[in-house]
Amino acid sequence: MVNKSDATAARPEREVILTRVYDAPRERVFKAWTDAKQLAQWWGPHYFTNPVCELDVRPGGTLRIVMRGPDGVDYPMKGIFREIVEPERLVFTNIVIDQAGNHLAEGLTIVTFAEHDGKTKLTVQTHMVVLVPEAAPMLEGMEAGWTQSLERLEERVTNTAEQEFTFTRVFDAPRDLVFKAWTEAERLTHWWGPKGCSIQVRKLDLRPGGIFLYSMRVPDGREMWGKFVYREIAAPERLVFVVSFTDEAGNPVRHPMSPTWPLEVLSTLTFAEHEGRTTLTMQAIPLHASELERETFEAGHESMRMGWGGSLDQLAEYLPQA
Repeated sequence: MVNKSDATAARPEREVILTRVYDAPRERVFKAWTDAKQLAQWWGPHYFTNPVCELDVRPGGTLRIVMRGPDGVDYPMKGIFREIVEPERLVFTNIVIDQAGNHLAEGLTIVTFAEHDGKTKLTVQTHMVVLVPEAAPMLEGMEAGWTQSLERLEERVTNTAEQEFTFTRVFDAPRDLVFKAWTEAERLTHWWGPKGCSIQVRKLDLRPGGIFLYSMRVPDGREMWGKFVYREIAAPERLVFVVSFTDEAGNPVRHPMSPTWPLEVLSTLTFAEHEGRTTLTMQAIPLHASELERETFEAGHESMRMGWGGSLDQLAEYLPQA
């Protein structure tokens, strides 16, 4: 017979400590951890989404998150906030559960935020104990999962509201059709790109981690290449992807007319339908960009508005005959 203390001692456990410096004030970084809408945008490894993200940010308050993997599998977790010192420190339990609510693993996470010269040093210390043998493999992925989460957090906090590009357009068409126009190769060839340009779809793999690779011929005969790398696909409501100019092989290259343009831009599209019409909202922020690249992006908002306006004019013309 194994007594309770022996069984507890045999449970595998692991601690991970990660430190990262963000080019953002700690109030902004702290809010990204405590605002449910923001947390849902970055929590979890690459290509994961969070269809459920609920936070009651107070000592004794609960958190509940359901991560969804690229394969559609859900990974629920819950916890309780133990300590909140704004904007310096967060302590919360994190409990991995199955679909029936059974505890698979339990842990404690301590997050500290230290500011210096407008930047934030973030330290995450998390300790996890596995309660059932089948959950043991998750310990191997702890560090990689947290590392990717903190990379995604950087994408959110290093761009100010002024640097984010937003654009809204209403189409006289149902959103199923508008969504298909963005995600089907044959439809994209009818409207994608600036006016006067023609495109060829070289590859379209519509899945998280998949790519849309295209070539575009401009009126003077030059050929340019670009791609999307899909992060999130929730048909027909939402698309998230990383945009870049590329070479023929799909490797990111500098903007052909702006050497300080960010190599990668994260774009989020939402599609909302009302009485048969679709409101498309576009948001874009530079990724892993230098200060100069972020300034170039912000200065380019008006030209982006004109460029996107021309492309979406072509989409509006195409939809009635689609």
